[in-house]
Amino acid sequence: MALKFSYPGEIGAISFLNSSKQPDLFKLNKGRFPLKRKENGTAIGRSARCSAQAPPPAWPGRAAPEPGHKVWDGPKPISIVGSTGSIGTQTLDIVAENPDKFRVVALAAGSNVTLLADQVKTFKPQLVAVRNELLVDELKEALADCEHKPEIITGEQGVIEVARHPDAVTVVTGIVGCAGLKPTVAAIEAGKDIALANKETLIAGGPFVLPLAHKHNVKILPADSEHSAIFQCIQGLPEGALRRILLTASGGAFRDWPVEKLKEVKVADALKHPNWNMGKKITVDSATLFNKGLEVIEAHYLFGAEYDDIEIVIHPQSIIHSMVETQDSSVLAQLGWPDMRLPILYTLSWPDRVYCSEITWPRLDLCKLGSLTFKAPDNVKYPSMDLAYAAGRAGGTMTGVLSAANEKAVEMFIDEKISYLDIFKVVEITCDKHRTELVNNPSLEDIIHYDLWARKYAASIQTSSNLSPILA
Repeated sequence: MALKFSYPGEIGAISFLNSSKQPDLFKLNKGRFPLKRKENGTAIGRSARCSAQAPPPAWPGRAAPEPGHKVWDGPKPISIVGSTGSIGTQTLDIVAENPDKFRVVALAAGSNVTLLADQVKTFKPQLVAVRNELLVDELKEALADCEHKPEIITGEQGVIEVARHPDAVTVVTGIVGCAGLKPTVAAIEAGKDIALANKETLIAGGPFVLPLAHKHNVKILPADSEHSAIFQCIQGLPEGALRRILLTASGGAFRDWPVEKLKEVKVADALKHPNWNMGKKITVDSATLFNKGLEVIEAHYLFGAEYDDIEIVIHPQSIIHSMVETQDSSVLAQLGWPDMRLPILYTLSWPDRVYCSEITWPRLDLCKLGSLTFKAPDNVKYPSMDLAYAAGRAGGTMTGVLSAANEKAVEMFIDEKISYLDIFKVVEITCDKHRTELVNNPSLEDIIHYDLWARKYAASIQTSSNLSPILA
């Protein structure tokens, strides 16, 4: 197996390209939101760390169980918020395969009552929540012949009760968007460890959620593949050993396109991921690389690394899920087939490792992989990186505004209301507008307010035929 780089040492020399080299088709930053991805130069002989103003990270560059950490003799009780979604169903696959390791005490779903009813019959939770209150009668009818009838609570309060169920030790947060914030906060206040699959918990809520987690001595365990890879790599590191985080990215639909061709992008083009078949929103985020920019912000909050110490690396094969560099220049990587079940499993079993069958969990055969290649991302092709780093450095409510504006812009693009290149412009204009109202230490209400504001403001932006954004 060969590890190929575009030129010697490239992985250690990924740098911010001068924004003055951007072609006219990217007319960003006309005196507006200050784009700044990487500082000039890097301090020598220091560990990756947060600034003094940042909230305390979930894992400050190392991970180790505390003395007296409980080891479960029987099945660990868990609850799942978002049980009918991708994260929820994969979590339940893990529970089904490991009934001696995990048991479900509570489930919450949105509106898929047919699947929720099947899950109730299989896993027999004590409590079930359906967010859509109009569907509770349908759920009760589907469970009419069920011998084990759980308590059913509806609406947002029902989801919150599932998150803080008294018997649950770990809560899997699989709800998408800011709808997952209140249940996560409720779980933290109830002392539950968080298996984190909801991005907004840290991207929007980091300044509020992290101090709360420290107050209640709650562990936030990352369930997405990149941050799980970093988390696995920092196991056992001594204090101050982390030097740099390397986030790998597939590069998305346009990794092989010349930048000049991006003005011709259609929705169908952006939805053709070279590696996977995913939902529309995440596929577009992969094409723009906004998904990776948001993961940079998450990595900052999770592991306490300054933005100068977090790099993005294009890795088309998606076998190395991320890497860390230590003070002595060693690079540690986590490899595996792309399978979300592995990081989910580790959030449930940490610090233990659970044996997995070769039938349902194919093992990685390095000799059959072929080459693993890496290259620096092009910030001309991916202006999202500059926007994400700038929002991260601004901190406070800016990162949540970035995420919400991007989500709305992607929706507008998929609905063919704006062009592909306008996604970046809509996000930049929204972030720029927010600068005058930025809240450095937001409350939960502030976070939710500016999430809604960003979506509304982004939706108010229209673009002219020459791709120069103007307000409606």
